[in-house]
Parts: sequence; structure tokens; C-alpha cells
Amino acid sequence: MILFQISDTGIGIEPKYQDRVFERFFRVDKSHSKATGGTGLGLAIVNHSVQKMKGTIALSSKPDQGTTIEILVPVHHLEGSDI
Repeated sequence: MILFQISDTGIGIEPKYQDRVFERFFRVDKSHSKATGGTGLGLAIVNHSVQKMKGTIALSSKPDQGTTIEILVPVHHLEGSDI
């Protein structure tokens, strides 16, 4: 297995939204996302790719402290993959 861990020190995500961030077109802060041009597809695409590779994805976030996303993928799904 290979573990990818991505962290930031941004605005974080409130607990009530954390289960939804992997949904297509879901944006936590709609006013901020419109200003930056976000579509709410990024994490949905990542989630779909991870599932296709038989991996797992998990999110840990605290408002005003940041977010960490962990992706665990079997090595054999990465070798020769076009994803």
C-alpha cells in the first residue's frame, strides 16, 4: 500500500460538511468558491479515482486549523496505470 497525505492550514471544514466534500458539485463555502471559480469537482474526481484503484480516502479537518486528506492505494493498481 502507498499512503498519500495532503495537508493545509486553511479555513478547514466544519464537521457537518465533511461527509459531503467528496460529492460532485458540492462546495462548502459557496460565496468563496464562486469568487475563485471553483466547481466542486476536485475531491469528487479524486474520490472516484481512488475507488477505481481499490483504495480508500479519508478526511480530517478542524475549522480555522486546516484539513488533511489521506489516500491509501494498493501498489499493484499504480503500476502501469493510466489514472
